[in-house]
Amino acid sequence: MSTAPHRRSFWLKQLHQWHWISAALSLIGMLLFAITGITLNHAGQIEAKPVVVSRKATLPAPLLADLAKGPAEGKRPLPVTLEPWLDKTVGADVAGRQGEWTPQEVYVALTRPGGDAWLSIDRQTGAVEHEKTTRGAVSLLNDLHKGRNTGPAWAWFIDAFAAACVIFTLTGLVLLWFHARTRPLTWPLVAAGLAAPVILILLFVHL
Repeated sequence: MSTAPHRRSFWLKQLHQWHWISAALSLIGMLLFAITGITLNHAGQIEAKPVVVSRKATLPAPLLADLAKGPAEGKRPLPVTLEPWLDKTVGADVAGRQGEWTPQEVYVALTRPGGDAWLSIDRQTGAVEHEKTTRGAVSLLNDLHKGRNTGPAWAWFIDAFAAACVIFTLTGLVLLWFHARTRPLTWPLVAAGLAAPVILILLFVHL
């Protein structure tokens, strides 16, 4: 039959195991999100110099014929035959992107983190115009922090990272409880960590 000290030792070992594993998994992500939390908080003070690149081209007749087979109106991806040509000629990756079709043109919004881009094709003449805007590394990191225009894979990463952070903090909290008897400042510090944001919200944030 296990004694209380043995049970305590067992749970401490388990908690330390989960704590360091979750810490290792979330370490780089936490560093990234902490840094971008600062850059987001001071976004208005960090100067960004957008770089805009515009390219123009004309669809070859066979590809223009493929485009003519599309719907008169509505939303649908471009024909797959256009994808390699657009990527090579104007640097537009339209694979899987929805295009907005009208009788006059097809417009594809190419949203991306850290910038923006779009593509327009005249359905009568085949004139292609592609514009890409890049706002720099800080803007890219800020958009990654917010999950803006990053796609499902990044959203899954954020969920997994958040789960690792929850495990890290909860195991840390239980470890604090285990060691609180020999560390008198434990709960006052935890209370201060809770009270500080609550007081700031009540006094200085307009809800």
